[in-house]
Amino acid sequence: MEQERHLQANNRELSARFGYPNNTIKTSKYSIFNFLPMNLFEQFQRLANAYFLILLFLQLIPQISSLAWYTTVIPLMVVLSMTGVKDAIDDLKRHRSDNKVNNRPVLVLVNGKVEKDKWMNIQVGDIIKLENNHFVTADILLLSSSEPYSLAYIETAELDGETNLKVKQAISVTSEMEDNLELLSAFDGQVRCEAPNNKLDKFAGILTYKGKTYRLDHEKLLLRGCIVRNTDWCYGLVIYTGPDTKLMQNSGKSTFKRTHLDHLTNVLVLWICLFLGSMCFILAIGHGIWESKKGYYFQPFLPWEQYVSSSVVSTILIFWSYFVILNTVVPISLYVSVEMIRLGNSYYINWDRKMFYAPKNTPAQARTTTLNEELGQVKYVFSDKTGTLTQNIMIFKKCSINGNFYGMHALLLSLHPGGILLCRLFSENTEKVDFSYNKLADPKFSFYDKTLVEAVKKGDHWVHLFFLSLSLCHTVMSEERVEGELVYQAQSPDEGALVTAARNFGFVFHSRKSETIIVVEMGETKVYQLLAILDFNNVRKRMSVIVRTPEDRVLLLCKGADTIICQLLHRSCRSLRDVTMEHLDDFASEGLRTLMVAYRELDDTFFQSWSKRHSDAYLSLEDREDKLSHVYQEVEKDLKLLGATAIEDKLQDGVPETIITLSKAKIKVWVLTGDKQETAVNIAYSCNMLDNEMDGVFTVEGKDNETIQQELRSARHKMKPESLLETDPVNICFTMKPQKPIRIPEEVPNGSYGLIINGYSLAYALEGNLELELVRTACMCKAVICCRMTPLQKAQVVELVKRYKKVVTLAIGDGANDVGMIKAAHVGVGISGQEGMQAMLSSDYAFSQFHYLQHLLLVHGRWSYNRMCKFLSYFFYKNFAFTLVHFWYAFFSGFSAQTVYDYWFITFYNLVYTSLPVLGLSLFDQDVNETWSLHFPELYEPGQHNLYFNKKEFVKCLMHGIYSSLVLFFIPMGTVYDSVRNDGKEISDYQSFSLMVQTSLLWVVTIQIALETTYWTIISHFFIWGSLGFYFCILFFLCSDDLCLIFPNTFQFLGMARNTLNQPHVWLSVALSVVLCVLPVIGYQFLKPLLWPTSVDKVLKRIHDCMRSPLRPPARSKPKHTGFHRSAYAFSHQQGFGAFITSGKTLKSKSLFVFKNSYSFKN
Repeated sequence: MEQERHLQANNRELSARFGYPNNTIKTSKYSIFNFLPMNLFEQFQRLANAYFLILLFLQLIPQISSLAWYTTVIPLMVVLSMTGVKDAIDDLKRHRSDNKVNNRPVLVLVNGKVEKDKWMNIQVGDIIKLENNHFVTADILLLSSSEPYSLAYIETAELDGETNLKVKQAISVTSEMEDNLELLSAFDGQVRCEAPNNKLDKFAGILTYKGKTYRLDHEKLLLRGCIVRNTDWCYGLVIYTGPDTKLMQNSGKSTFKRTHLDHLTNVLVLWICLFLGSMCFILAIGHGIWESKKGYYFQPFLPWEQYVSSSVVSTILIFWSYFVILNTVVPISLYVSVEMIRLGNSYYINWDRKMFYAPKNTPAQARTTTLNEELGQVKYVFSDKTGTLTQNIMIFKKCSINGNFYGMHALLLSLHPGGILLCRLFSENTEKVDFSYNKLADPKFSFYDKTLVEAVKKGDHWVHLFFLSLSLCHTVMSEERVEGELVYQAQSPDEGALVTAARNFGFVFHSRKSETIIVVEMGETKVYQLLAILDFNNVRKRMSVIVRTPEDRVLLLCKGADTIICQLLHRSCRSLRDVTMEHLDDFASEGLRTLMVAYRELDDTFFQSWSKRHSDAYLSLEDREDKLSHVYQEVEKDLKLLGATAIEDKLQDGVPETIITLSKAKIKVWVLTGDKQETAVNIAYSCNMLDNEMDGVFTVEGKDNETIQQELRSARHKMKPESLLETDPVNICFTMKPQKPIRIPEEVPNGSYGLIINGYSLAYALEGNLELELVRTACMCKAVICCRMTPLQKAQVVELVKRYKKVVTLAIGDGANDVGMIKAAHVGVGISGQEGMQAMLSSDYAFSQFHYLQHLLLVHGRWSYNRMCKFLSYFFYKNFAFTLVHFWYAFFSGFSAQTVYDYWFITFYNLVYTSLPVLGLSLFDQDVNETWSLHFPELYEPGQHNLYFNKKEFVKCLMHGIYSSLVLFFIPMGTVYDSVRNDGKEISDYQSFSLMVQTSLLWVVTIQIALETTYWTIISHFFIWGSLGFYFCILFFLCSDDLCLIFPNTFQFLGMARNTLNQPHVWLSVALSVVLCVLPVIGYQFLKPLLWPTSVDKVLKRIHDCMRSPLRPPARSKPKHTGFHRSAYAFSHQQGFGAFITSGKTLKSKSLFVFKNSYSFKN
């Protein structure tokens, strides 16, 4: 195992010597060479397939086989072939996706020239060139860039879900090479660094160049999956490639996912094999007894074969003979049908127009066909936030300036139990504000309150000062590649939204230098001297700038969280603060992200004194952060309040409604995000995961095991006090220290609760005994928000729930940081959003909008689960009824291993005669349509508890099959016993009896599936009744004179169909068998909803009542105040790069700003 990585720039030979992988990624499972053995190995992991392979070998032994070999070979080949073709198609799609990524173009330095190559050909030690808006090809060490001081700006959404602009800087010794190809080609620096790992924020290494060593850290590393922004070009040395990159190290392992019903079926197959063995043993013992007492009388007529020396030998052989005959009790065609059903239901997902996203022309994709019924059993949904719940678009919606409210007002009206109607009321016309008077306005910006524009045009002092503060107090970078078209690159999307708002209202941030900021104010260009930036951090929760105005005033402009700013306000602002706080509460009740804006005018003498203290603190080598914080506090006080802003972190369409619907379906949604806590909590409130009517929202933020344990237990004590007692069943089981992880039962809390936990605390909670505390506490909560998580932690949380809870999990995300949890969950869903394709490539299902999830689960998932359960129940029943007739017949045939049916009927029964009806049921049946499925999410609940097919239901199928087999054997037996035809000839022959039994059987199973069908179509009628008619056509063909005369050894039932089926008492026997088999089923289906109704039965009754008399339109209720939760302050997710700005490192030396006073504004 690699302990340390050694490499040299421009030296592929050294990299080859160490055996480092190339840059190819692989999400596919098979290749041309290993497909056949690997696929067969996976298929024979299914016990039924392995069972039939063993059976095939037994059938090749003539001493024990009474069935032809083709009765097993043909079905087995069909099963293996169909499954193999399906798996090949699935994997071919993954190959195509991999090829698309691996064949992306990249510029690589080769022999002093920059040449275009493919991503997959990049190797460790190569020097590559990246350009603006391009994905980073591999994990590279930044060498130089187009920006001054070799800075490079990157977006890391693929890695951590954050769209913030982050800054990387090359070391000085390499930055001097810039884009000089001669110097870059001659660069032979050696790097010694840590082995590949999954830690996104850590990297340690040493660069040795020209005899000197330079320390390397993660600030100099550009990771695969990032996007280069605001940087024309940069060069980098490849450190990690392909599977060694931190992106792929966090992607988790591909596992062969199998549904819970697959696992259950394997267990049931074992049960059936034991049941089969028991039957064979009983019949073999019966044969031994019969041979000992009566068999010797038949020796002159039916002598033993030479290899049979005694009744004991005969008994052993008969055991295996019956093992072959009764093999159909384990139905191999079950797996053919299962694959076809899954394939069909997958196509329904692909074809669903209601999951088609027209703006991007993107349909939903079922990227695997093996998990459809699992979609109907999901209990926990783990969702990413950025780009999954949100659109990752920040919009300036409202503001409060000097006590005046600007922006839309919203009124919530109750519509019906399933949703909320949002009515927007405007004081003015609902048309967008016209910003055409401002030549520098962003055309994409929208605002709907004209009074704010009028205040700006009238020259309202406070409005002007408010927007001036927004245009100056930030760390945004500006580009103007085309005159008049500004492009902002913000470290936080919130900052970008605020600066854009100021820009549209006439205060245009144009550009900056290290010591100046240029703003175009109402058409007039002004230069502000930047004196200091008091940068943001997670403790301060605010940022400030100190500027000198063109009028020589010194202003401190501050923005930050309202909880912080309120403490810094001058006492004269008390009344204005109260009004603004009311506005903030209104903003927060709508889920908007809020900031307070304030200012202070500084005395020049005071500022000069403060500036000296600030400089001393900045240059201090000891306790620098504490000293700076103290200096900041000296100046950030006695602030004058200007107002507040409200930004909408725009949710994807339908997210709140989807969360509510999933909650009604008893599906719990957890948000796992790399974002900061305040932002994630704010979104949770916006999308109705958390609300102020909850009994409590717990926050876990301890930094050691004891604190975290106390916080979790305190939360659990409030939710369910008895769960902490020693008498609690889970505690008793845990005290016994079981070898296997215990399964925690569903624990019901005494109210509605939420849980918030950050990544730091989670790291402790996922270790040792705390993980049990975490999972018990979290699973009792209605919603869980996990913040600041690494991709690995996301996967660990999913695995934790899988390990302790017997539930089906689903993970949904859109970025590469979500790949781990998507692979870890039972079902992985990728959203093809704005963060690349990595999540989608690793997913089982993919679509473009989060709200499609309710359609996927509540419609396709529920239908697939219901259909599969009906299919399994019916399939096991019909095979028990078919096979057990042999068991009863053995008692009347001297236990001779003679079959009841014709060989061709045995071969065709599952593959031809009964295959289409059950496929029709499994592909087209639906208890209610999709509208009712979404309107009554309660219908989804049975799948979560696997109520429709489990071991209990299987036993019912077995009992039903045993009863039907008794009827199917003894009714025809009684009919033919001592009976004659109309012409006086006997009918009690083997062939007539066989024909009666198989005809009765097909009628019974056909009527049975007709009773199971709830949604009739022309196809259903054709499949069910057509298959029965097809049986009679085949029957008359196989019993035809010509066929039997041509192949007398193969077709032996000459004329039997026409001679038997023309007898009235034969049809009477068939009718009696059908009535006796079906009558109990009809009675059970009629009485069960009346006497023992389930919750689903009650919902179905409501649906049927609604269909007879449609619901009246809901009456609007009075507006209800939903309570409020103050939103997160809108700041970047990490400490800002104010220090870079003031140091001058962001100044582009090649394009110094030259401006004209020519921007026109029309009043």
